[in-house]
Amino acid sequence: MGTDPRQDADDLRLFHTGEHPCGYWPDRLARDLVLDPRDPRLPHWYPLALGWGFRRSGDIVYRPHCHGCRACVAVRIPVERFRPDRSQRRCLARNADVDTRVLPAERTDEQLSLYRRYLAARHPGGGMDGHGAREFEQFLIGRWSEGRFLELRERATHRLLAVAVTDLTDDAMSAVYTFYEPDMAARGLGTLAILQQLEWARREGRQHLYLGYWIGGHRKMEYKRRFHPLETFDGRQWRDLDDGIPA
Repeated sequence: MGTDPRQDADDLRLFHTGEHPCGYWPDRLARDLVLDPRDPRLPHWYPLALGWGFRRSGDIVYRPHCHGCRACVAVRIPVERFRPDRSQRRCLARNADVDTRVLPAERTDEQLSLYRRYLAARHPGGGMDGHGAREFEQFLIGRWSEGRFLELRERATHRLLAVAVTDLTDDAMSAVYTFYEPDMAARGLGTLAILQQLEWARREGRQHLYLGYWIGGHRKMEYKRRFHPLETFDGRQWRDLDDGIPA
């Protein structure tokens, strides 16, 4: 992908966003640190940025940088060290009738319909439940990312159950977003999607699966702690979560 971005990273431009309502704690304000979205070298820096605790949303590469709050902690799973626990093995067994396939990151009407059902059920009134085709592509695909769609389908009916939007780099994968059939909670499709991404990463020899941010004590984030070992970024280095939870 061209020259090593570390050779010219000293002129990387970073910006702070203005304060905006926090998406996780309604009584807090948030702001982000953003890599210059106009920089044509952004695709080259992106793999390094993942290692610095950043994440992609559309064409934006960002990291939470809120005044007085460090609740969002970047996390990743070391692929070769991961072993599913009993609950995750049960999830795999419960979904033995589900097939997976990796596709180019190109929207289909079927995927969009599932995405809209998921947002309506999981995020009603949150500002995303009105997303259409344009927002789908801006949020999940972007213009420069090396992404894929991992589809999960019921074998007997070929019904689309879930889509895991996944970015690829030379030595890692990043779980950008997953949406799934909201009326099939018993299947544990969110957990299944991560397990299948881990297996995909293992097959291709990638070292890490990045999961975005974990927030201690937040019920929507606790599922990430169930993947062991889980590494956290403390601003300087990655370490196992069990070695001490960042403040």
